[in-house]
Formats: sequence, structure tokens, C-alpha cells
Amino acid sequence: MDKLTKVLLLNILFLLIDLYVYYAIKPLFDDFSILVRRTLSFTYWGVSITCMLSVIIFNYGIPSHLPNYFRSFIITGLFVIYFSKTFGLLFIFIDDVRRFLVWTFHQITSLAGNEPKVDTVDRLDFMRKLSLVATAVPLSVMSFGIVSGAHDYRIRRRKISLPNLPDSFDGVRIAQLSDIHSGSFFNKTAVKGGVDMLLREKPDMVFFTGDLVNNESDEFDEYFDVFKKVQAPLGVYSILGNHDYGDYRYWPSNWKKQQNLEKLVAAQKQMGWDILLNENRSIKVNNEEIGIIGVENWGAGRFAKYGDLKRAYEGMEHLPVKLLLSHDPSHWDAQVRPDFPDIDVTFSGHTHGFQFGIEMGDFKWSPSQYIYKQWADLYQEGNQYIYVNRGFGYLGFPGRIGILPEITILELSKG
Repeated sequence: MDKLTKVLLLNILFLLIDLYVYYAIKPLFDDFSILVRRTLSFTYWGVSITCMLSVIIFNYGIPSHLPNYFRSFIITGLFVIYFSKTFGLLFIFIDDVRRFLVWTFHQITSLAGNEPKVDTVDRLDFMRKLSLVATAVPLSVMSFGIVSGAHDYRIRRRKISLPNLPDSFDGVRIAQLSDIHSGSFFNKTAVKGGVDMLLREKPDMVFFTGDLVNNESDEFDEYFDVFKKVQAPLGVYSILGNHDYGDYRYWPSNWKKQQNLEKLVAAQKQMGWDILLNENRSIKVNNEEIGIIGVENWGAGRFAKYGDLKRAYEGMEHLPVKLLLSHDPSHWDAQVRPDFPDIDVTFSGHTHGFQFGIEMGDFKWSPSQYIYKQWADLYQEGNQYIYVNRGFGYLGFPGRIGILPEITILELSKG
């Protein structure tokens, strides 16, 4: 399907949805003044025309001077508006089915001579009003998720007891960041506030578990100075996530793609972050050591498998405690637990908690749990742990509903 046909079909679909909803709910405002009715009509069709123009802009090129997140906002705006309208439209459609069945019944009974023929059956005002509510609820919730949830950073504290932990590391505090997705940010001041929250915790080490960008290293340029402030006495250690490799966009050559990745790796080194590319580090305090292992992205199923855990692990055998940074939590059950039972704690991200769900006390639910067995917070199997960070940023939908952005503070203690 060529681009012009796709744009026309999509705009025709939007127009049909708009017409159906408009003429269904229009009678609800018949008692309003002419000025109010005209204002509502102009607003409704103004939004609709803006959406149709957005489809054209999105398909024929977003001006280069506009920020990276503009593309995300076009997609999100269209989704939020037309998902909400379609949700409300279902109630109108149900009422139309009811009207059709009543009309059909009357036609049949009138042909039998039992009662006069009925030409029309009015819509129920109740269903019209219900459709407005059904439209307003998802529209309001998703809008609130963008305005409030996107940068409502929360510090989550967990403590893990490890029997083999050297005395010198008892009480060591690790801050974990994950899934920054700098290309999605639209509020730099709020992002700075999140980084300041982390720095006030004064962690001993910081782990970043991948996805610094959405697709391109250039996305991080504006936020380099913000995240450069993230430092810790025992170091900042980072890995790559599936989005950091540039696999989700077209590149004119493999050389361009590789150059993009090298720039991203170089940026982390320039910040003073120790990026681990299937590597490990020995951390020494008072002549006692623990190991930090960093593996490149390895995900079950369709996700890229750049990680080489065997290579990353080499030389760590003798250390009493080993901490692994692996972006995708599916790696834990697939390779880490069965093949490396002496890796004590794995730090992951990737899921974002789907950026949607419910968390109330110990109860948590998200569609993410139907895809990932470990999708948020701390899990334990035997003597091994995995912590799945809910993510600092966002992807696609520029907000969060229920599952808020996270900074993890994890304390190690000698069990």
C-alpha cells in the first residue's frame, strides 16, 4: 500500500468515527444556547481536523527543527483521542443494535396486522450520556498519565541478605536506573529533578541496566550533562539494552549503524560510567572483593541476543558474591539460574511494567505479567535474586498510569 492510499484510508476511517459519534451525541446539547452549541461543534471538528493533518505530517515528514518527542506525541495524541472515541462509540453502537432489533420487531408485527407500522425508534438519552462518560474516562486517565505520571519518580527501597557477602560490603547501597529512553523526554526540568532525587540518596554504586535511547545516539545529546552528574564512590556501571543498538530503525549502511552504537558507548565513557560489554569488574574494599558482571542484551523469544554470559563471567569464579547487570529479565530463567547458580543478584529492566497497571501495597497488576514472569520488583528462587526496575523513562506512550517511574535503592547485607 503506497503512502497516499494509507493516509487517505486512515483519514476516512477517522472521519467516519467522528461523524458517527458527533451525530449520536449532538442531541444532548440541543437545549444549550446557540453560542455554546457552536463552540462545542467548532472545538470537536477543530480537534478532528488537527488529527487528520497530523496523519499527513507524520507520513510525509516531521520538520527537522522539531524535537524528537514530537513524533511520539503525534502517535499518542491520535491513539488517545480515537481509542477514547471508539470506546464511547461501542455504547452508541449497542444502542443502535437495540434500535434495529426493536424496529425489525415492529416491522414484523405490523405486517401481521397486530399494530401500526413504526418507522423509527429513538436513541436512549441514557446510552448517549453513557457513551460520553465512556469516552471521557480513558481520555482523562491517559491525559493524566502524561501530565502527572510521566515524571512522578518514586524511590523504591529493598534489602537483600547474602550469607557470603564480605564484611566490608555489609550495608553497601546500590542505586539502579534503567530504561532512560532519552529520546522520549519532553520535560528536562523534571528529568533533572529525578536525577537530583538519586543523588540525594548518596549511593555507594550506581547500576544502569540499559536503553539509554530509543533508536539513535543523538537523542542523548541534550541530556548528557544531566546524567553526567550521576556518580558514586565505588563507580557507575552500565550495560546496553535492546533499543541502544539501533535495531528498530532503518540505517543506510551497517557502518552507520555501528557508528551510532560506538557514539553511544563513547558518551557513557565520557560521563565516567564504566560500560560493561560482556565484561566484568572486581570491586575491592579493604582487601575484600565482589564481582560485577555486565552482559549485552539477551532476551528470550524475538529479542536480540548479543549477550555472551559465559564470556562476561570469566574470571569471577573465585569471588564470594557476584552481581549481574542484564537488561532483559527473561535472561534470568533462560540462562542465569540454570547455568550460573553462583550469580547472587541480577539487575534488570526492560519491561517498564508496561507503563500501565495497579499497585496498592503488596498487590500489583499489569499486562506485563502475562508476558514476563519477573516484570517488576524483587524476586527470589533458591539463593538467587533478580530485581526488575520499572524504568526511569517511557517509550511510545509518553506517560505512566499506575506504574510510576522508578529509582531503586538496594542495600546488601550480610545474612
